[in-house]
Amino acid sequence: MTYLTNTAEKPVIGITLGDYNGIGPEIILKTLVDHRILKICTPVVYGSYKIFAKYKKLMDLHEDVSFFSIKNIDALNLKKLNIITCWEEDLEIAPGSVTEQAGKCSLISIERATADLIAQKIDAVVTAPINKNNIQSAEFKFPGHTEYFTKKAGVNDSLMLLISDQLRVGVATGHIPLGEVKNNITRERLFSKLNLFYKSLKSDFGIAKPRIAILGLNPHAGENGLLGKEEQEIIIPLIEELKQKGALLFGPFPADGFFGMHQYKKFDGVLAMYHDQGLIPFKTIAFDTGVNYTAGLPFVRTSPDHGTAYEVAGKNSANESSFREALFAATDIVKFRKPVLAH
Repeated sequence: MTYLTNTAEKPVIGITLGDYNGIGPEIILKTLVDHRILKICTPVVYGSYKIFAKYKKLMDLHEDVSFFSIKNIDALNLKKLNIITCWEEDLEIAPGSVTEQAGKCSLISIERATADLIAQKIDAVVTAPINKNNIQSAEFKFPGHTEYFTKKAGVNDSLMLLISDQLRVGVATGHIPLGEVKNNITRERLFSKLNLFYKSLKSDFGIAKPRIAILGLNPHAGENGLLGKEEQEIIIPLIEELKQKGALLFGPFPADGFFGMHQYKKFDGVLAMYHDQGLIPFKTIAFDTGVNYTAGLPFVRTSPDHGTAYEVAGKNSANESSFREALFAATDIVKFRKPVLAH
């Protein structure tokens, strides 16, 4: 099976609109204004031509961002910036506001892109930020994109992986309350996440023998059991078991000193035990260029490592760097996978 849709070298990359009252439309426009993008991929935005026209006017964007408007992916123009109109209504934008309509439209955009992704009509999808509250509905009962795409892919598990040129951080537990983390640190979960991490580093990033560092759950990695038993009872035995099978695993490391002493530079990836343990240092180090990647899926999905940023929406001040890197990452990963997945 292959998720490469055309014989050309350029992958076709779907882009979802996200919440149109957030910074999604702005960072998409600021990224696609650079026509060199068309040399590496063919972008196709799932959303509304009229929404982008309103933002171009609001941003006073004089540069040429001309979309080729199509009804569906079958009319794709490989030499243009494409936009699929997912609804016909001429909706008003309200930058910085949370509205029910924006949530409905963000879901429509995601559903249309996902259908084409699963049908292998696009090679990857880059998702602009959504509001995790106003998107909730009978069709979307997920904490975020990661869980949604995992379900749609029909796989049992996936790995939230934050990537940059300097650092790759995966999380053993993702969008769950902090109080539930301890009970979710099990041998089975850690084994699954490490397996996904290892396979992704090889197939998606071209690393032949990945070196993965594992952080402890407790302060000072448990201090030999004084500050918690999870390291001694679960994490260390699993590391030793997998090392015996040839895996290059190291740890568990105390999270504070690990990042403070730049130890992450010695490894190809770092597995954190919970969301903030991994994402706070990652975003401190690589906020502007960081990318959220969902590893372990049969298709490629990336996103910027930030949210809707309502506080700056519509002010033409949003930084598009992370979104642009997400587009580049999706393109690179598709190309890394190509020799492996092609017939």
